[in-house]
Amino acid sequence: MTLPLSPAMAATFAPPVMEARRWLDGVRFAPGRPLINVSQAAPMEAPPEGLRRALAEAALNDPAAHLYGPVLGLPALRAEIAAQWSAAYGGRVEPGEVAITQGCNQAFCAAIATLAGPGDEVILPVPWYFNHKMWLDMTGVTAVPLATGDRLIPEVDAAAALITPRTRAIVLVTPNNPGGVEYPAETLRGFYDLARARGIALILDETYRDFAARPGPAHDLFALPGWQGTLIQLYSFSKAYRLTGHRVGAITADAARLAEVEKFLDTVAICPGQLGQIGALWGMRNLGQWLAGERDETLARRAAMVAGIARLPGWRLLGCGAFFAYVEHPFAGHPFAIASSDLARRLVAEAGVLLLPGTMFMPEGDAAGARQLRIAFANIDRDGIGRLIERLGAFRP
Repeated sequence: MTLPLSPAMAATFAPPVMEARRWLDGVRFAPGRPLINVSQAAPMEAPPEGLRRALAEAALNDPAAHLYGPVLGLPALRAEIAAQWSAAYGGRVEPGEVAITQGCNQAFCAAIATLAGPGDEVILPVPWYFNHKMWLDMTGVTAVPLATGDRLIPEVDAAAALITPRTRAIVLVTPNNPGGVEYPAETLRGFYDLARARGIALILDETYRDFAARPGPAHDLFALPGWQGTLIQLYSFSKAYRLTGHRVGAITADAARLAEVEKFLDTVAICPGQLGQIGALWGMRNLGQWLAGERDETLARRAAMVAGIARLPGWRLLGCGAFFAYVEHPFAGHPFAIASSDLARRLVAEAGVLLLPGTMFMPEGDAAGARQLRIAFANIDRDGIGRLIERLGAFRP
């Protein structure tokens, strides 16, 4: 007998990173030519020693670190985020307008849970972050794709044309995953004004804010009167402080909405992990200079990636920033007609490269996805980027 399966879950595609890892099954790489894995954007090193010592100290000497904590997170961490966000964005954020989540994905899920249900609509620019699409599919919320063209920058007027009575939110990710582009401040303000005028939410995912190429804040939305009625901001500590395994994210929104978020979080996790929050708080208070160095290194890798793609005949860089390069490969048209989904699998065995095809970030059947690839270049150093470019350049269809 087969147990029933939720139709919404059955219709949700498999996790792309896990699917790509299965392409490695049975493939052997020569000792002098190991796999270059640029499929997932995650730090591959442990946090700096000081942060690890703070975690160890808490684990050994703070009994409360092993117990349930507040559902919306440690008050000290919420207050620190509020203070730093107020200073960084030139606005005013109160501690009660910040909640801590088990990673930024959970922050997105919690936000959507308070906004939309089956049959409602949420606008996602494409290429989209696939976990956002997956959650909408699982919950019966319709993801409405917003085309961004070769610039990968969404247009406010195009989004306005997609809004219907069932639209509940517009989601923006900047710096973008998977596209790498940073949305201009005027673009973010335009989308904020549109969302406010139409009475819907603007969900702004700033997971990669610490690695933006532009100096200064990406926007001034927290300085606007009544931002709480429109803006929901998401953030992740995973990338900034290498806390991926500890799952610490944040959501900044109206305090009344966070009271609804609390219902979601209490149901799915009860509370965020204490040790991860302790590490995030220590990082915010002590690692500013270190994080600036991490940003500098990421920008250097970005420059190496831009220069490397420019050396590849027929390859085109669509966007590059934070942890990602989004490229158009030259093999989709005549005479090769290799779609990115097939090319990505071939690159594993024939080039020793694991990356993700654009089809994983686009609506099914979208022709653009067959021409595109995402490279998570922050996983490798500048020498590794050079080897990656050499292997891509040597590939022959």
